[in-house]
Amino acid sequence: MLENVNTASRPSELKITDMRLVRTQVGGPIVKLETNQDIYGLGEVRDGASPTYALMLKSRILGENPCNVDKIFRKIKQFGHHGRQGGGVSGIEMALMDLAGKAYGVPCYQLAGGKFRDKIRCYSDTPSLRDAGDMGAKLQERIDSGFTFLKMDLGIGLLRGIRGALAAPSGNLDTHNLMHPFTGIRITDKGIQILSEYVELVRAIIDYEVPLAVDHFGHIGIEDCIRLARALEKYNLAWLEDMVPWQYTEQYVRLSNACATPICTGEDIYCKEDFMPLFEKRAISVCHPDIATSGGILETKKIGDLAEAHGIAMALHMAGTPVCAMASVHCAAATSNFLVLENHSVDNPWWDDMVTGLPNPIIQDGHITVPDTPGLGIELNEEVIREHLHPDAPQYFPPTTAWDSERSHDRLWS
Repeated sequence: MLENVNTASRPSELKITDMRLVRTQVGGPIVKLETNQDIYGLGEVRDGASPTYALMLKSRILGENPCNVDKIFRKIKQFGHHGRQGGGVSGIEMALMDLAGKAYGVPCYQLAGGKFRDKIRCYSDTPSLRDAGDMGAKLQERIDSGFTFLKMDLGIGLLRGIRGALAAPSGNLDTHNLMHPFTGIRITDKGIQILSEYVELVRAIIDYEVPLAVDHFGHIGIEDCIRLARALEKYNLAWLEDMVPWQYTEQYVRLSNACATPICTGEDIYCKEDFMPLFEKRAISVCHPDIATSGGILETKKIGDLAEAHGIAMALHMAGTPVCAMASVHCAAATSNFLVLENHSVDNPWWDDMVTGLPNPIIQDGHITVPDTPGLGIELNEEVIREHLHPDAPQYFPPTTAWDSERSHDRLWS
């Protein structure tokens, strides 16, 4: 009899009825898609992105069946762009996948084709420390806690105030609006020696068994990137990340051909199309999409599959809440050439408590176990979220009715 059957989800009759957002003090706005049945989906907009990137899409998805993930993604894809502007589309796609998984009673990785692995290797981002000994000690703490992959920042900021280490036009060291080829910032031989000695001391502390990637070099031109990359070769780094803007494919070709360290970029690229020039030119060894920018779970898996076809590994950038982290975990589980997943919140004491349904801590021995529960496999811990609401948005999933009926003629062809 029907009264004895769980009808909390009838997938063919599922409809999106509301979308709300909550902002916390970490990551980006969390998206909640509500339905006409007793299930909802969670996603996350990219850290630092405006909630408007998601809210403007609400009227375009109301009434849609969230199980039609690809159909809805194609409908809203045109409203995303590179960098943080891809956050709205990506966050909604995660929530659609969470909903579809709950509707059919399967984990998100199953909707993406099944899993290649049961545990996802993680690395912890470790921001700059002025003293190399302090950095080495911090990285050793990561190793002692179980991490088997590391990353640190190493940039021209470490050279500020050191006479003879940098040359730059007046004021350009402080600008954030000039792309690397246009700043005129140069590293001297002295500066390169200082950065090399920094890495050498770090390696002396942590040794060479654990991979160590490097990021945040600063806005320097390709010629100095090549000089620095060659100087760092002997330290056997896992990769050099985002040395120049991702748009400059030919500069990445020059860099990759000029050194023997793997080159990595991709966290600001939206959708697979703009990864293709980097892949086709063999400009990088590791692509590094952020699921909250790149288009969500399914689009990022497609990026990984395209990278694999070109002999390129895929790592995942992630600087969000456990919602974004678990969307990344499901994508990583379903992608054959996945390498490692970033986490920016290892030192945050309440990050693990933001959700329930997972082991606590979420990262154990440097890995996240892939959950087999429906959807993303998590629920929000409302009490913890409320304790850490963003000061600019101090409400828990406030109404968004102002966005219910926005209309425009969005078709891109006549």
